[in-house]
Amino acid sequence: MEFSSDSVSIDMETISLGGKEYLVKTRLGTVSVVVFGDQDKPALVTYPDLALNHISCFQGLFFSPEASSLLLHNFCIYHISPPGHELGAAPIISDDFSPSVDDLADQIVEVLNFFGLGAVMCMGVTAGAYILTLFAMKYRQRVLGLILVSPLCRAPSWTEWLLNKVMSNFLYFYGMCGMAKELLLKRYFSKEVRGSVLVPESDIVQACRRLLDERQSINVCRFLDAMNERPDLSEGLRKLYCRSLIFVGENSPFHSEALHMTSKLDRRYSALVEVQACGSMVTEEQPHAMLIPIEYFLMGYGLYRPTLSISPRSPLSPSCISPELLSPESMGLKLKPIRTRISL
Repeated sequence: MEFSSDSVSIDMETISLGGKEYLVKTRLGTVSVVVFGDQDKPALVTYPDLALNHISCFQGLFFSPEASSLLLHNFCIYHISPPGHELGAAPIISDDFSPSVDDLADQIVEVLNFFGLGAVMCMGVTAGAYILTLFAMKYRQRVLGLILVSPLCRAPSWTEWLLNKVMSNFLYFYGMCGMAKELLLKRYFSKEVRGSVLVPESDIVQACRRLLDERQSINVCRFLDAMNERPDLSEGLRKLYCRSLIFVGENSPFHSEALHMTSKLDRRYSALVEVQACGSMVTEEQPHAMLIPIEYFLMGYGLYRPTLSISPRSPLSPSCISPELLSPESMGLKLKPIRTRISL
């Protein structure tokens, strides 16, 4: 595959476990894309939540053997980082131009064009889910389907707006300080894994805390400020005809947002899976809860593993669900009542 000569390719195998990083020049500046797998396969594009990248947002899902046999068997993965969120990113110092959510959605098109990609499957978490939904609404011919985790679609409530302003001030004046990290961890994870005075933090929270130390606070501010000015997408969702699979952690602060989004989508093309005892970042906290719904979602596209191998740890094994719920034809309605729980 040919790539334009004005973009830079950096081999990140030692960090990304086989992925290769491309630094793609766009009108908004350079964006990092880490590519896993055979580029002749269909493309799955990911976009992480605020202050995260593919390492801190998607490794729990993609680095599990079950997900590899499902997702890497069917797709080449293109992990797009928000500007300045990639590993080793320098601060973005520019007072002339602050990107809007529309700019970030438009940037995805430039990335797809750079790699010569047509229509792609998309997977996003919270803020990343909003950007990919906006992208799908603006460029419908470029999106095959949406897999959204604890997504946003409305403009921020006053509560969220104020909390984001507080977080932005902490990041701007004090950097990635303890308070900023605590606000972000509450955004991502349920109380069960964040721990307490008597219960220590889980390994995934500790790892995320360390990775947050690597983020440039000014870059996080730019993405946060764009999200805090986002418009409401609700009215346009009924015209979004690509199939959508939504996961939401029951303890996510954005649980009601995901339910609202599901109510606005066409039921013929959408499904909701609520994951109990889980925060926003299902990809890290309970990734096995995603595998079986994704497998049957992909069957609707004629994509599936050669042999159906289901993890005994998955709460969505067929022994737990009546067979009619697993029919691809019933994805639009039958998955909506499913709730899952993984013993902690």
